[in-house]
Amino acid sequence: MFTATLDTSVLWPSLQRDFLLSLAIEGAYRPTWSSAILDELEFHEEAKLVKRGMPVTKAAGRAATLIAAMRREFADAEVEGWEPLEGTFGLPDPDDEHVVAAAVIAGAGAIVTENLKDFPTGKIPPGIQLLSATEFAKNTVALNPRHALAAVQEIASRSGRYGSALTVEEILDTLRDRYGMIEAVEMMVEAASA
Repeated sequence: MFTATLDTSVLWPSLQRDFLLSLAIEGAYRPTWSSAILDELEFHEEAKLVKRGMPVTKAAGRAATLIAAMRREFADAEVEGWEPLEGTFGLPDPDDEHVVAAAVIAGAGAIVTENLKDFPTGKIPPGIQLLSATEFAKNTVALNPRHALAAVQEIASRSGRYGSALTVEEILDTLRDRYGMIEAVEMMVEAASA
């Protein structure tokens, strides 16, 4: 199964995270990350919720619950033993070294990130692609648009717990319009009408 290391930048947007992880639940790929990625995600998720007006204590609890759920649902996703590789790749931002280290240890075929400029291709070990969430979604949905659509249907069925309930169409519209996943959405729409 294809393995991808998901950077914090693609996990931070809630619906995008839900879609990418739901694709994994459908068996489209194996997600991986490091403890450092999850720590960053928890920090940024809490900050996002506070910015939206949630009290700090509640936001911290919600962010911690998210990380606990990711660890529980994807028990084999968190790679260990990446620390000795951190600092060996010569990236422009040393704070990004842990992402590449985790990808190497995981045997990942791709790092999925929105910060492509921070990962110069000449510094990335051979065999690891750098993909934006949009490109990764397109490639992954292309493998089986029906399974991808099932992932979106599952998101819709779970929605409403913390915010508004969403229809499949609303989710697809958001993935297309907010996250730029135009081609991935087109393939899922086509699968729905077939």
